[in-house]
Amino acid sequence: MTSWHRIGRRQGRLGVLAVLFGLVAALLVAGPAAATPDPGDEPPPTVDVSESERQSVEAAIAGGEIPGVDEIVHTDNITHLANIPRADGLTGTNTDIAFQGKYAFAGNYDGFVVYDISRPSAPRIVTRVLCPGSQNDISVHGDLLFLSVDTSRSDDSCASEPQPATDPDSWEGIRVFDISDVRAPRYVSAVETACGSHTHTLVPDRRDVYVYVSSYGPNATFPDCQPPHDGISIVKVPKHAPERAALASFEVLFPDGGFPGDEDGSATSGCHDITAYPALDLAAGACMGDGILLDISRPAAPRVLDRVRDVEHFAFWHSATFSQDGRKIVFTDELGGGGGATCDARTGEEFGANGIYHVEGRGQHRRLSFQSYFKIPRHQAETENCVAHNGSLIPVAGRDIMVQSWYQGGVSFWEFTDSRRPREIGYFERGPVNDQQLSFGGSWSAYYYNGHVYSNDQKGLDVLRIDDRRTDPARRVWLSELNAQTQPTYR
Repeated sequence: MTSWHRIGRRQGRLGVLAVLFGLVAALLVAGPAAATPDPGDEPPPTVDVSESERQSVEAAIAGGEIPGVDEIVHTDNITHLANIPRADGLTGTNTDIAFQGKYAFAGNYDGFVVYDISRPSAPRIVTRVLCPGSQNDISVHGDLLFLSVDTSRSDDSCASEPQPATDPDSWEGIRVFDISDVRAPRYVSAVETACGSHTHTLVPDRRDVYVYVSSYGPNATFPDCQPPHDGISIVKVPKHAPERAALASFEVLFPDGGFPGDEDGSATSGCHDITAYPALDLAAGACMGDGILLDISRPAAPRVLDRVRDVEHFAFWHSATFSQDGRKIVFTDELGGGGGATCDARTGEEFGANGIYHVEGRGQHRRLSFQSYFKIPRHQAETENCVAHNGSLIPVAGRDIMVQSWYQGGVSFWEFTDSRRPREIGYFERGPVNDQQLSFGGSWSAYYYNGHVYSNDQKGLDVLRIDDRRTDPARRVWLSELNAQTQPTYR
């Protein structure tokens, strides 16, 4: 989530919610890490809908077209094994998840939580770390854990306070923790990056971890976030000396400035998210107004192979996922910035959806070719924020299957083996958190890891199991570590 970007004519009142969420975003991270989050750390605001829309929601619930408030529904092939409510003291928005061994590491605007998932039906909280900083996008590698901070802070410590981006002494960027003892993670270093770090992507090398830092939103009044900001920061972290982490370079990906933007689509001023596929020396970047394919054979110097735009249907290129063979990429459009009700008949099937692209050609001549869109076929209420969001592959040889979060649209299981005819094969969702006002909620990230799906929902950590002949072979695949934005080679 959440892009908090400007909204064009297609989205109508979605812009109001995105703007309000943006004003609150900086407040969501307040509070000293050693105590509890700031009392002002509250969920994003609700937004009124029209009387006719409220009546429509009530009628849809009464008629069984959508589930009731907080009611859980799912297809027969999905089992809801567990829900662990959010950890005490972490009242901010739940965000991304990373995995290592028997542990899941779940980000939150206030810090992160470590779960023991050795028994998926009964996860337990091992520890929680209070370290406020939106949005605390999270990843792990070996003994290291990384957090993204994309709001200006008074310093790089976990006890920092929010501070205006116009202050030259403000800090935002990457934090690094030592998790050799998961019960007592240790903060070891921090690196400031231009425009902060909205998300990040790990590209491990033999001795170092390269961290591709995605950020955007430059402004001439921000000393540490100057326009045009047409690339990504790369941080180099020595695996055995993380305290020496440092900015390696700022790589310009858009020498021509990228997509200039229009009333429907966001201008490119950086990237929102990058997914690397190190085994193939490739990465896919979702960069606001552009989608790009990167050669990362030299991790410290990524190079753009191809760039695509969809000015008709994509408002904000948000994230990307490769197929197992690397010949397909699923890009997502975060229409409405994650705060809008876009999974309805009014918005249609091609907006706020996934775009499926083929990677054609060889070597330096590889190009992206559009195939089709996929959007969940289940219409959501006018009071539910819903749009394509974070997901991962379910590793089945010969098939292309994903699990994906859609905020209050729930968790969708869908297949794109036939790129022209993608289809949903299962789902899990809750009814609206509010049937009277447009309110933020739902699943931010849903990933498949060692036989189960873990969803970081605003209600807490959900654990799901899919029993389906199409996905059952994935149970034979076992990983020691998973960061969805550093795609593994499944064996």
